Amino acid sequence: MYQPDLSPLGNSLALSSLVAALPLLTLFVLLGGLRMKAHWAGLGSLAVAVLVAVTAYGMPADLALLSAGEGAAFGLFPIMWIVLTAIWVYQLTVVSGRFEDLRGAFGLISADPRVQAIIIAFCFGGLLEALAGFGAPVAITGVMLMGLGFAPVRAALTVLVANTAPVAFGAIAIPIITAGNLTKIPYTDIGAYVGRQTPLIALFVPLMLVALVDGRRGLRQTWPVALVCGAVFGFAQFVSANYLSVELTDIVASLAGLASVVLFLRVWQPRGGEQALADLREPTEGGTAGAPGDDGPTDAASPGLRSHGTPGNEDRHAATRTRPAPGGNRPRMAGSRILMAFLPYLVVIAVFSLAKLWSPAKEFLAATDMKISWPGLDGQVLTAAGKVSTTTVYTFPWLSSPGTLLLLSGLVVAAVYRVSPASAAREFVATVVKLRWALLTVAAVLALAYVMNLSGQTITIGTWIAGAGAAFAFLSPVLGWLGTAVTGSDTSANALFATLQQAAAHEADLDPTLLVAANTSGGVVGKMISPQNLTIAATAVGLAGQESVLFRAAIKWSLLLLLALCLLVFLQSNALAWMLP
Repeated sequence: MYQPDLSPLGNSLALSSLVAALPLLTLFVLLGGLRMKAHWAGLGSLAVAVLVAVTAYGMPADLALLSAGEGAAFGLFPIMWIVLTAIWVYQLTVVSGRFEDLRGAFGLISADPRVQAIIIAFCFGGLLEALAGFGAPVAITGVMLMGLGFAPVRAALTVLVANTAPVAFGAIAIPIITAGNLTKIPYTDIGAYVGRQTPLIALFVPLMLVALVDGRRGLRQTWPVALVCGAVFGFAQFVSANYLSVELTDIVASLAGLASVVLFLRVWQPRGGEQALADLREPTEGGTAGAPGDDGPTDAASPGLRSHGTPGNEDRHAATRTRPAPGGNRPRMAGSRILMAFLPYLVVIAVFSLAKLWSPAKEFLAATDMKISWPGLDGQVLTAAGKVSTTTVYTFPWLSSPGTLLLLSGLVVAAVYRVSPASAAREFVATVVKLRWALLTVAAVLALAYVMNLSGQTITIGTWIAGAGAAFAFLSPVLGWLGTAVTGSDTSANALFATLQQAAAHEADLDPTLLVAANTSGGVVGKMISPQNLTIAATAVGLAGQESVLFRAAIKWSLLLLLALCLLVFLQSNALAWMLP
């Protein structure tokens, strides 16, 4: 049986950590520095991870390869299964002709693209994160923004940044529940702490979105509605996480944020929407998407990249790229058309609410999960603490997976929209073909994560960082950020580091609940640079293979939010302790 050594290179934990970090450094250099296509960067980094596991950690080669195989399987199902079905549901709105009505329905709230970015990417995306998670919000809202006229890079970067604050409470708070199960700290306590951290991120995210869409001009002209949305969303997160329900936090916050925007726009309207819309359709070539400091937006995508379009037939989207100018006479829509336009997402919300919140359905679906002991791997790997690793048991949630629930939702939508079975099947096959490189990328990245986890590379890095003593309060969110950046999942980041955070807190005489919560909160700002999420976003907007462009644009936002979170957690460990429960 293989048991990882935390310091395989002798007494120098720092040197061992440097070697353990080589796969991550390789990934970031290939993706961000050399601008290599994500699937090649993922495969190259996976090769380095296997090499480090075998040569530095002494892991048998067959166990390293079997670990990669299990990780790849997890990447394909359930993760990419969710993305595949999410995009397919969107495609049904396109082939049925209902997407134009959806665009018009959002236009009834506001035709200003900066406000629509807040409504769709932040509020609606937060609701999807609450119910599904695992990339579904990025996939769905990305293609929606593309259909509304956003250039590819701008659409992708907007949804990546928006998919931050809701992540900690995503998929009915599964990251927080996972941390509680592992540490035996009541998950309600962890949720209460997180509810006093992520709301401060939520406060600023809508402001960041309008800056991404329209630069300094957008920030100057729309900051009131952005600030109101962020403040209400954050306050609702705080109230729900502390006093109502940890599981329902994102649902409450997303609906409250959306309602605040609708009500605020009744008494105040931003100016400059017409110019923002014109610039949105004609992005400046060669810049960065909505770089702060520019009076107008720019886009990193060249005209050649912009021509790719969204999944499916580009011609179907042509009609959706025209709409009435903000502030002009907006066409009235019958209530029935509005209802039918939002039908897919109402169905999704209904199905997920039933599956996640109604105990009989939740228990029935959970009982259908298949536990598969990974052949040749299960029982052969110990944790660093000497216990048999449970990671080697692969869960196949064939019915309870959010992807399957999205498939069921899509079948209902197809029936109501009267999309023929043949047409729906063609769209499904076309979506699979469109996602082929994304499937390879996510499989490679999750294979990388499993090799690093089971060989001990990840825990070596975490243990070294945890040796900072009292200063670890500042570094604590970095572990969550790192774990989510590698795996694409805040849940996985907590599975990796929650118990380590707890142990380090006891050694440094810090509050264990604070550091476990910091791990969760750190993960929310790492998700936007995860290769998994980058691939999902790039594929959704028709930029498959251009993940490096998104990485270079997103990394500065991720690091900025991470620094702010590190400062907050450090202050909460001493001067701002009064903020905690």
